Amino acid sequence: MAEGLIERRPAPGVVPTRSAPGGRLPTTVWALPPVAVLALVFLYPLALVVRESLAPGAYAGVFASASFREALVTTVWLAVAATVGCLVLGFVLALVIAFVPFPGGKAVSKFIDVFLSFPSFLITLALLFVYGTVGMANGLWTDATGAAEGPFHFLTTPWGVLLAEITYFTPFVMRPLLAAFSQMETAQLEAASSLGARPLRIVRQVILPEALPALAAGGSLVLVMCLNEFGIVLFTGAKGVTTLPMLVYSKAILESDYAAACVVAVVNVALSVGLYVLYRGVSRRAGA
Repeated sequence: MAEGLIERRPAPGVVPTRSAPGGRLPTTVWALPPVAVLALVFLYPLALVVRESLAPGAYAGVFASASFREALVTTVWLAVAATVGCLVLGFVLALVIAFVPFPGGKAVSKFIDVFLSFPSFLITLALLFVYGTVGMANGLWTDATGAAEGPFHFLTTPWGVLLAEITYFTPFVMRPLLAAFSQMETAQLEAASSLGARPLRIVRQVILPEALPALAAGGSLVLVMCLNEFGIVLFTGAKGVTTLPMLVYSKAILESDYAAACVVAVVNVALSVGLYVLYRGVSRRAGA
């Protein structure tokens, strides 16, 4: 009776096996269904894309084309410019929401979480209603001046795409910043203020160093998402703005050149995975 109550422990050096719920099946068996679904839904189609891209002369033909080089440059500069704009605007807005008391501040902070769930084309559509060729801004201009058309036509240019991306992706920078600001010690700010430091100096020497990990994590995420953005470029209808996702669409749907489309897709995936690894490293350091 007493022996049955004694806890049985494994011998030294022996690693106990972890049993599945109910003690019937090992944990590896439970892992097989999700791994199989992942392989069928994601890995197999990705393998087909890679295999199609290995057609003879596909990579050489794509890399030698001017359209690919222009799309690569356009994708990179739009992603970098949008990331910089999101970092600057997101930092300023997060500062105001976190440290400047105003009515409705908590509601604005909660709205940012809701904004993150909006599809990108919805923001672009809203900008078209305001600044489009027949949008509200041009309508007010023509009504006031009697001109045949308004002056706002930038949405169909790269600057319109850039504005739409900054508008949509800025909350992705603000969210980690607001989380970082909420954990800051107010005693540091009060001490700096009592010593006569001006607000800009407090921001530069106290707040900014604390916000750098969150800025790096949010900026890395925005950069990855901008590289793969398709809906904003498509809905703005910007002529002459061809990014890598748009080039994939053009090659596959419009030209039926699937080998070239797969090559561009593989390049885009390689860029995204590389930046995602960077994002995960930065997020791990930031404690995200």
